[in-house]
Amino acid sequence: MGNRSFLLVLTMALLRLSTASARKCELQGLWRNQLGSNMTLSALDATGGFTGSYHTAVAATNKQILVSPLKGVQQHPSAKGQVTFGFTVQWQFADSITVFVGQCFVDHRGKETLETTWLLREEVPSRKDSWKATRIGTNVFTRLK
Repeated sequence: MGNRSFLLVLTMALLRLSTASARKCELQGLWRNQLGSNMTLSALDATGGFTGSYHTAVAATNKQILVSPLKGVQQHPSAKGQVTFGFTVQWQFADSITVFVGQCFVDHRGKETLETTWLLREEVPSRKDSWKATRIGTNVFTRLK
């Protein structure tokens, strides 16, 4: 009886592990990054496109921060389910725009994270100021729901 119990527990553990690791990452939903910014992504359309909104928790402005629209596309999912994507945020409170590129990962427990790199370009008064107009950074988003 002891061997059967052990085999049953082992089988259940392996099934759970394989189910979690086989889980595909889905972009749709509510996400939060390490700085407290929130992002809501819609379901993908037939071409892999999506829309959503971004509410940043940080900004280099004294203006009121507003929820800003985003638009993006997901690359065709691979068999591994760790999809790549990109999106643009059109800030409603600043003369700037940010593009994000990233990849969605699912860990062995089924937890999804979005690893992203971004470029923010702000408007400058002249070409000679262009050198200071672009910032680069990274964010890691985790699913809220």
